[in-house]
Amino acid sequence: AQPFNPGNFLVHAVSNIICSIIFGDRFDYEDKKFITLIEMLDENNKLQNSVQTQLYNFFPTIMDHLPGPHQAMIKNAEKVDQFTLEIIAEHRETLDPSCPRDFIDAFLNKMEQEKGSGHSVFTVETLSRTTLDLFLAGTGTTSITLRHGILILQKYPEIV
Repeated sequence: AQPFNPGNFLVHAVSNIICSIIFGDRFDYEDKKFITLIEMLDENNKLQNSVQTQLYNFFPTIMDHLPGPHQAMIKNAEKVDQFTLEIIAEHRETLDPSCPRDFIDAFLNKMEQEKGSGHSVFTVETLSRTTLDLFLAGTGTTSITLRHGILILQKYPEIV
């Protein structure tokens, strides 16, 4: 048997489960949009460790005008946000308030309920950010936990 790294498979599997909860649909593992999304998120995880990115967190106005890896991270974040906004727009067009399909539909229903309130936190921007937070937080932590679980099972096969 040849060794293999299940890392990418686990990330794709976990991402698809999260997609089905948030977007109400899963992606084919070969889907270009899905692969691009995963690659951008992975690249951003790597870019977060750069000094420029850490400085950006403290001095965003200044760093916006300086070159560096943080610029790629900003572009990736904008593309991921655009991806999410497109899905939200599709959901708005096909929304059936009596039958929510997923997290986005439930959020859109809540937005409609609080439309008259001037102080609602249920906005498209909040929906986009929350969706991204769920996706980012869930994908990384869950796939790493599964990877460690596989390593433990390999080290202690008698557990199975």
